[in-house]
Amino acid sequence: MIVLCIETSTSVCSAAVCKDGKPLKQCICLEGSNHARLLPLYIEELLHFAKQQSLSIDAVGLSEGPGSYTGLRIGTSTAKGLCYGLNVPLIPVPTLQVLCAAAKDKLPITNDQSPLLLPLIDARRMEVYTALYDMDLHPLSEVKAVVVENEESFSEAVCQQVNLGLSAGQPGSVFCQSEGRSVFFFGDGAAKCQSVLTNPDWHYIPDIVPEARYVGVLAEQIVHRQSSNRQSVDLAYYEPYYLKEFIAAQSHVKGLK
Repeated sequence: MIVLCIETSTSVCSAAVCKDGKPLKQCICLEGSNHARLLPLYIEELLHFAKQQSLSIDAVGLSEGPGSYTGLRIGTSTAKGLCYGLNVPLIPVPTLQVLCAAAKDKLPITNDQSPLLLPLIDARRMEVYTALYDMDLHPLSEVKAVVVENEESFSEAVCQQVNLGLSAGQPGSVFCQSEGRSVFFFGDGAAKCQSVLTNPDWHYIPDIVPEARYVGVLAEQIVHRQSSNRQSVDLAYYEPYYLKEFIAAQSHVKGLK
């Protein structure tokens, strides 16, 4: 299966062509704020590459959010246009799982046989989008917008209703210690947490960003899981996963106030 993949949920912009879950070519920019300008150029380059390799695009994979409102809208509108033009289905992939897939490639060696993954996407101020995952990228908690105040309130918010061996009434701040598990924090929201969340079993992996090549890996898995009962996404009504409602601020541009 040949999937054209798009990832624009954070300041990083990337696109890739993947075959059977393996990346053949990726275009990426880490500098930020260039999505609207760069993404069409990346798509053109990748479609040209696919044509040269005699590859026919079977689907478009999209990192669906949560993340930047502007980035998600750019990625979604581009993906929907490609799906209409190429007459192929859209495969939305959770952005936090994309981050987890990227982190697994750089996970440090540990004696812990069952570490937990905690991707963190910056949601402005002291808030992050996050959820808890195991090493198979299965979600152990709901995706939430969590305010980073202290260890106890943070872990209770993340791990509410999560069964990690805690007894009733046990503080959420010990969730990573109850089974001797390490927790790995990563993503562009991790920096704001590092000075506040300092539990010795909580480790930070730097320079982990969502990339389109991991969208391809996960899109392939989604297709195989849903092959027996697959329902295609309705392009006309599809919207990215914003998680929070968009609140427009007053423009500072003269004449637009």
